[in-house]
Amino acid sequence: MEFFFVGIATMVAALVVATGVALLRRGLRIRRAWHGGRTSEARCLRVLTNTTGGDSPTTYRSRVYEFTTREGRTVRITGNGGPDTVLEGDTVMVRYAADAPEHATAEPYRPVALAVGMGCIGLFMAAALAVCVTVMVIALTAGSPDEPEVPDDFPTGLHF
Repeated sequence: MEFFFVGIATMVAALVVATGVALLRRGLRIRRAWHGGRTSEARCLRVLTNTTGGDSPTTYRSRVYEFTTREGRTVRITGNGGPDTVLEGDTVMVRYAADAPEHATAEPYRPVALAVGMGCIGLFMAAALAVCVTVMVIALTAGSPDEPEVPDDFPTGLHF
């Protein structure tokens, strides 16, 4: 039975770590693009609208931007978020690192929001991993030990 709890806790921990690492890498890419020192004007080529169904549908908009780096390379990126006022054909400012223009961002510069978000992700990862480790430790140490054998002449306090 402890194998079941340890296995589930291990899978949950792996999922938490993989998701957290992906989100932190994305945050670091955005931070690097903001501090990369390069900017360029990008043209919005397309506005994509995705709607998730259910009882309370949510609409997400992403945009496809195209810009030219200082070196003359044309790059297309897909940006999530941003103001709803950006439509096809509009021009926006993108920021990128010189060695990674494909990770450019058109999102506004918000370092405090990024730091708070990354800190919350780190705290959530730590809490989830602590729960997983606790479940594993309890599963491995609190197993049901075999009942000790009681001798036949052991006084039980019951008289028949």
